[in-house]
Amino acid sequence: MASAVLEPWTNAMRLDESSTLRTHRYADRFSAVRVETTGPLSDAVRKSSSVPALLVSIFTRPIAVSDYRLWVGGKIVPTGRIAAFHSNVIDLAAEPASWADRGFENIHFHVRRGAIDDAATDLGYERIGDFRLSVAEDDIVLAQIAKSIVASLGRPSRVAPLALDHLELIIGAHIVQRYGATRSRRNVVGKGLAKWQRARATELLQENLDGTVRLADLARECQLSVGHFARSFKASFGIPCHQWLTERRIERAKRLLALTNSSLADVASHSGFSDQAAFTRTFHRRVGVTPGRWRREHGTHLCE
Repeated sequence: MASAVLEPWTNAMRLDESSTLRTHRYADRFSAVRVETTGPLSDAVRKSSSVPALLVSIFTRPIAVSDYRLWVGGKIVPTGRIAAFHSNVIDLAAEPASWADRGFENIHFHVRRGAIDDAATDLGYERIGDFRLSVAEDDIVLAQIAKSIVASLGRPSRVAPLALDHLELIIGAHIVQRYGATRSRRNVVGKGLAKWQRARATELLQENLDGTVRLADLARECQLSVGHFARSFKASFGIPCHQWLTERRIERAKRLLALTNSSLADVASHSGFSDQAAFTRTFHRRVGVTPGRWRREHGTHLCE
């Protein structure tokens, strides 16, 4: 029997001298984890993966030379002082290990080679063989990705799987172009979805406003690879499908706010948001005012 496909995963964890974590083996899924040390680790933590994958780590705080050590393939790797939002890109086949003192914080992305190969194919590159080791490098793309997600890691409201599927593709495409030994195979023409594909994709998205539908499910229904579908959807609608989904959530929320007396928690739930806090943050960011204020200004006054 085929094993179930694991959803992408986000988390935040704190470690100190009492932590017993010595090894960590990543499962076959994309993950984004914020790790902070509140005391010096008693030993290094060695990482590996159940599938071919890269570990992309972004340091969110500056690190002194004496406060961090890194081993790759069993050998110590000099790092020097590391500036905030510099990053490592390491093949997990080398089973990297790291030790840190108090005050260390970074974000680890587990990016599977399958997703990277899909991104390479859809960008017109041949399958990537090796990736160069990158330690404490200034990569503004990875820095911006880390800044955009750090506040979401560890919150009770989860990040929608569909958005995380897109994030793995984005990181994978960047890794291909910056860290892979690429060789162009063909020119990629940005074509949109066919009419029937647009209809099927939007139907599935409307049925799953909470974002639990996976990018792979949408691609399969449209008979395309994941990367090809993501690129074609954006060519058709001008935005990625997780952003399109957010716009539909906001539209439904506005209707409920204007035409019903439902509580904000109920509006959030019926509009596909994980909780009221996530709804309020997203609504304010997209609309410019809180849901409560928008309702006061636009709502139909119904009898209680």
